[in-house]
Amino acid sequence: MQMSHGEITVDELLLADELTGADAAATASADVAEYALWLGDDALILAQQLGGWIARAPELEEDVALGNIALDLLGHARSLLHYAGSGMPARAGAGAGSGMPAHAGAGAGSGMPARAGAGAGAGTTDGRSEDDLAFWRDEPEFRCAWIVEQPNGDFAQTIARQLVAATYMFELYSALRGSADATLAAVAAKSVKEVDYHRDHAIQWTLRLAGGTDESRRRMLRAIGDVWPYVDELFRDDPLIDRLEGIAVRPSTLRAGFDAVIDTVFAEAEIEVPRGFVSSGGGRHGIHSPNLGFILAEMQVLARRHPGATW
Repeated sequence: MQMSHGEITVDELLLADELTGADAAATASADVAEYALWLGDDALILAQQLGGWIARAPELEEDVALGNIALDLLGHARSLLHYAGSGMPARAGAGAGSGMPAHAGAGAGSGMPARAGAGAGAGTTDGRSEDDLAFWRDEPEFRCAWIVEQPNGDFAQTIARQLVAATYMFELYSALRGSADATLAAVAAKSVKEVDYHRDHAIQWTLRLAGGTDESRRRMLRAIGDVWPYVDELFRDDPLIDRLEGIAVRPSTLRAGFDAVIDTVFAEAEIEVPRGFVSSGGGRHGIHSPNLGFILAEMQVLARRHPGATW
């Protein structure tokens, strides 16, 4: 489909074009949908966070780089949340006067707003599109890990968070390419190429800041210490994974690959792996840090202020 803007044309990328080898109309089981939420929410919240650096990064090139990384992650989130929505029941409990318009094609009282600009059949099987899941869930319904909720802070803080998140995601998507679920495997095959760049970007900046001035090194060391309590949550196994044998990736199996990369980077940067406090986490079960509420308030305000708006 071509949308014309004067002499400029913008291609509207169909989800099917992003999922080579998979059926974009596939329906996830309840457990697979929950797992897709884990991954999709990590990508969505991290993308929202990185967007905060646009026009604020320390140099113009980083404005572009962080913006592109955010767009990559938003694409991952779109695919994963679309798939998650296909296996989720319609949201209940929003009756008349709730302020939430009914979703096109959903039953009365479903509580889901119409997808902006979408025509018939554009949503998922039961009507919960990726937009619905991004803009109309509250904090306890999100499944992101605490690491992606941590504040941007200064540039070193963002790079430390990116180093952890991108290294983890690279290991995750590398393994998920072998999933028995064709849709998850297709998302992983596309995403791993992009997070490989994200990881390299974070590694290069970690080395640059740790090996730069006394001030840049001090900030990098502080940032590593600040984000490290949130690393362990990424690698905790869960009963959900037991039920998805051959489909989901067992988080604990990713730790060795993650540690190997981090150990190499830290050795070159002369950084010691922090020891001590480990966060309890709980994001996979809807228990979040106080930061998530502020992130969602900013991300969701337009959709909730003007439900059903199109532009």
